[in-house]
Amino acid sequence: MIETLLLLLKLSVAASIFAIGLGSTAGDLTYLLRQPGLLVRSLLAMYVLVPLAALALVALLPLAPGVKAALLVLAVSAGAPMLPKKLGSFGADSYVFSLVVLSSLLAIVLVPVWVAWLAELFGVAAELPPRVIALAIAKAFLLPLIAGMVLGRLWSRLARAAETLLALAGTVLMACGLLLLVMNFELLRSTQSLGFFALLLLLVAALAIGHFMGGPTQDERTALGIACATRHIGLAALVAASFPGPRTVTLIAVYVVASAAVTMPYLKWRKSRAAARGETGQAGSQ
Repeated sequence: MIETLLLLLKLSVAASIFAIGLGSTAGDLTYLLRQPGLLVRSLLAMYVLVPLAALALVALLPLAPGVKAALLVLAVSAGAPMLPKKLGSFGADSYVFSLVVLSSLLAIVLVPVWVAWLAELFGVAAELPPRVIALAIAKAFLLPLIAGMVLGRLWSRLARAAETLLALAGTVLMACGLLLLVMNFELLRSTQSLGFFALLLLLVAALAIGHFMGGPTQDERTALGIACATRHIGLAALVAASFPGPRTVTLIAVYVVASAAVTMPYLKWRKSRAAARGETGQAGSQ
């Protein structure tokens, strides 16, 4: 049953990415390349500052070795393929799409570097070749994205169905996630409260890093905040499998709970501020 749910999770993510591709263009893809300052700040926040925040928490808090490994695994698993789904009605569509694509491609190089460093830190033999990361990203992200972009241009009626497909895939994704949590509730209960608190702190720190490194528009700040707090679960599962200790299902289940606890209030706050100022979908500095 768990294997079926994990398969449905992967298929719903692929369907969501396909739907995102339906409504995107080549101009969206290259948006960040035309904004070098924002590009550098975004990647610095996601791939350097968030892992450094995790390292600080691991150094300061008396956590069990398995919890430390789990925190660091999530911290280095940057890339946010589901970012457009999480942001919903917020603007900055070109920025979001470009960030998702470029961050996922960079993960091919940067995640193996972090894994090698973590293996040395924990004194274990772990290796995650770039080709393994590249294959995982190609199958789960690039192929459905490119298929969506191509078919969206060839068949305009299909492109207009993107929002419906995204909503349907999101519903399946949420249902599978909830069932996975229910079926593994004992794993959640066995997670140390300090470890869960540490993950919450990491996600709050990631939100703050993205919020202050983003901009100048409000939508870009919000998008980068959510991107920094959104981990690439597929990559996290690959990295976790390279280390003894954290179980993949536990890692995913705990992250789902902690992520919802942090990102949902943040998005609600950002949307209320945007509505109060009449800025939803518009450029506005914060």
